[in-house]
Amino acid sequence: MANRMQSMRHTQEGNQTLATHFLLLGFGDLLGLQIIVFLIFLIIYIVTMAGNILIIVLVVSDQHLHTPMYFFLTNLSCLETCYSSAILPRMLASLLTGDRTISVGGCMIQFWVFGFLAATECYLLAVMSYDRYLAVCKPLHYVSLMNSHFCVQLVLVSWLSGSFIVTTILLIMSQLRFCAPCEIDHFFCDFLPLIQHLCSGAPLLILSGFITTSVLTIPPFLLTLTSYTYIITTILRIPSTGGRKKAFSTCSSHLTVVTIFYGTLIVVYMLPNTNRMNKIVSLFYTILTPLANPLIYSLRNKEVSKSLRRAISKCVRTQKLTTF
Repeated sequence: MANRMQSMRHTQEGNQTLATHFLLLGFGDLLGLQIIVFLIFLIIYIVTMAGNILIIVLVVSDQHLHTPMYFFLTNLSCLETCYSSAILPRMLASLLTGDRTISVGGCMIQFWVFGFLAATECYLLAVMSYDRYLAVCKPLHYVSLMNSHFCVQLVLVSWLSGSFIVTTILLIMSQLRFCAPCEIDHFFCDFLPLIQHLCSGAPLLILSGFITTSVLTIPPFLLTLTSYTYIITTILRIPSTGGRKKAFSTCSSHLTVVTIFYGTLIVVYMLPNTNRMNKIVSLFYTILTPLANPLIYSLRNKEVSKSLRRAISKCVRTQKLTTF
């Protein structure tokens, strides 16, 4: 209790106590399982980083994967490595040392990085769904429409749009003050837990955040939904079962990722839940989705699997040559 009080330094301004630090409660109620939880999240972090970096290396090194689809996948894997690194190292340090404090500035930076990457992922998933739409529904025009110059433009727009969304919200938030109590019942600095500690201006920030995110994140969601509506309609028109299966296999991995990502976001931000439920569901899109992406794309995607086998065979041959 004494350590907790020391970790929550504050100043007085009028009748309000301004917070300078937050205490991220995280999974502090699992006191007897801290080491086990630490080991689980450490393994998840290692596998996530290794899996996404492996996909980046395979796409860059294998000429067979130098296509728009895998160019977008490389950007998604790069995003996921940053995504995990924005949350998991801080959580692992807290579990290991027991220090769960974070400064207000540090909390806002974590929120910005997390929000920026989450918004960018919305756009990247929309771009990837549009790419699959052209491949399935407009195969004769795919090469001319999805050229390298256009692919780079789509990726740049995705990253810049994600940055603009969260920077706008953060600029408004930086003009406001946070009041005690300083405890945040979450494992990272998310938007909803943060606004609960604002001394004033919370309604304005909520309205600004709602307008900004609605204008800039609903379009990619609608584009994703529309693309897959056309894709599924086109696939159902294919007369042969083999043709339908082959066409669906080109986008099944991406559809799985989209379903997990948007499904968990809707549960957290659209449906009323308890803090415990929010924390559990948040684990899916902050920690498990970055872990699932490389597994889904490597296990369900034949081209990536073939590329991995080629890379392993090449390494084995090289090892044999160096041995002899």
